[in-house]
Amino acid sequence: MPELVLVTGGTGYIGGWCVAELLRRGYDVRTTVRSPERERSVVEAVSGEVDPAGRLGFAVADLTSDAGWEAALKGVDLVLHVASPLGVTAPGDLVTPARDGTLRVLRAATAAGVRRVVMTSAANAASPSSYATEGVTDETLWTDPDDPTLIPYRRSKTLAERAAWDFMAGHDGPTELTTVLPGAVFGPVLTADTLGSVRIVARMLSGEMRGVPRIGLEVVDVRDLVDVHLRAMTSPAAAGQRFLATGEFLWMREMAEALRDGLGAHGRRVSTRQIPDLAVRLVARFRDPSLREITPALGRRNRHSTDKARELLGWEPRPAREAVLDCAESLIAHGAV
Repeated sequence: MPELVLVTGGTGYIGGWCVAELLRRGYDVRTTVRSPERERSVVEAVSGEVDPAGRLGFAVADLTSDAGWEAALKGVDLVLHVASPLGVTAPGDLVTPARDGTLRVLRAATAAGVRRVVMTSAANAASPSSYATEGVTDETLWTDPDDPTLIPYRRSKTLAERAAWDFMAGHDGPTELTTVLPGAVFGPVLTADTLGSVRIVARMLSGEMRGVPRIGLEVVDVRDLVDVHLRAMTSPAAAGQRFLATGEFLWMREMAEALRDGLGAHGRRVSTRQIPDLAVRLVARFRDPSLREITPALGRRNRHSTDKARELLGWEPRPAREAVLDCAESLIAHGAV
């Protein structure tokens, strides 16, 4: 009998790809949705990659509520906890829903005797407080959540992962924890309804971005991110480990140039104009407060090492430009731009 894997947040960009790839590899899958009305959208999204008939089930559960999690974990062998109750620009307290949602999943998983939980954290939970710090860091570094200059999103991701490890340190049952810390996730979309982090590519293609800030991203293809999750889920060596999954570094201007050069007529509206750092800071301060969270990353110098995932898990991500171009072509094919 195939093993049953629970994926939290199957309607999301990463969650949808996890569901599709697990089905492709022969697992039975259950995924959480916030309401039954969302089930059809998951089926439609993954059907473009694999036939889910008879092997995909659903559980109604929300990370902000205790309801539904016991039922969601019943009979489950493995868990991919990829859902997040927040986004980069979400208002208000980000820490509480991120931390409490993670603990809800872990309590239910340990109570059900799940063999392993793989949690999606973020590379910015293993980064120096200042992105301008030179050097290459690895999983042994933890972002300092008490640094007053830290943006709320980074603090919430760090504290949520910390809470997960602290919880598991007090657990003496069979359940194991592994965390995966991705960089900027691009690659193809399953549906135009769930764009996630690839909205930035859609904005470039549409011409909405009149220029690009001097920000660098460690680009990982969503398919490679799912692959490292599944490797972390099955490898005995992955138990109790953190794995960075950040991919190749590209400046946003290099991303824009790849789109202009690689898409022909479809890339004609992509701007490769570099916006000066001072201009970005002035706009963030006086005109567009939503930009304030990106200003610390201007001129970023810090990088992350993925040697651990490569050596322990045999992970080999594809080149960043391939991920960016595949993302753009998918957005075009789905009518998202």
